Amino acid sequence: MLISEAFPSNYIKAADLKDQQVRVVMDRVQLEDVGDETKPVLYFQGKEKGMVLNKTNSNNIALIYGDDTEDWKGKELILYPTMVDYQGRSVPAIRVRVPQPKERTREVVAPSRLANGAGRSIARDLNDEVPF
Repeated sequence: MLISEAFPSNYIKAADLKDQQVRVVMDRVQLEDVGDETKPVLYFQGKEKGMVLNKTNSNNIALIYGDDTEDWKGKELILYPTMVDYQGRSVPAIRVRVPQPKERTREVVAPSRLANGAGRSIARDLNDEVPF
């Protein structure tokens, strides 16, 4: 048994990303009771769990997509796990960034068709098969 699976949560956590970057499309933000506080929770298209927004992630999204969370719907993000300092110790956390243009659409050219430029197709650029 994995101890990380022994305590299920309604919200994604760094362990859910399984050490991968995950491309998601934002759906909505809603205020929810999380523990003893009311916090904004960001939900994604096609995903069950939401991500509790902290100040760092909220500000990073707002820098690119604006302060109004209504404007975030349909916009892409990359979620990635990292270690952060929290109360004097390192803990796993989720951080967000905006995909670079080359990550949004990649073209793959079949080697046999390189000479004439044919055979192009769109490839999936990041793994989004993470169960949350």
